[in-house]
Amino acid sequence: MLFGDEHVRRYEETDGEVGHDWQPGVPALILITTGRKSGQERKSPLIYQEVDGAYVVVASKGGAPEHPAWYLNLQANPAVKVQVKGDKFAAKAHTADAAERAKLWPVMAKVWPSYDEYQKKTDRQIPVVVLERA
Repeated sequence: MLFGDEHVRRYEETDGEVGHDWQPGVPALILITTGRKSGQERKSPLIYQEVDGAYVVVASKGGAPEHPAWYLNLQANPAVKVQVKGDKFAAKAHTADAAERAKLWPVMAKVWPSYDEYQKKTDRQIPVVVLERA
């Protein structure tokens, strides 16, 4: 199973032929944020679902007490890039509000049931992020 930088590299080399289907029934995209301190592009492979024409990801960090770096980056600069298979596009990210999260969390937990466990492990509310084509 691919992970981290190796996942990104193989995904990009093959336009998602390798890496999009991270596990059976668990698709991944590449999210490219701008480092809030470095200004450098940062690439993260993330589980996603397409909902109403947007792409939804979860800032779980496995239930860690702090948000993942990619989430902090997009909070600082919501203009991101996304790659889904061979489709590369600019997008705008926003954190789902309470009503949106209530609708989207079950969708994401269905594809990756561990999200429910991650939420139980942490005191922070795990953000659900919506990526809309710019």
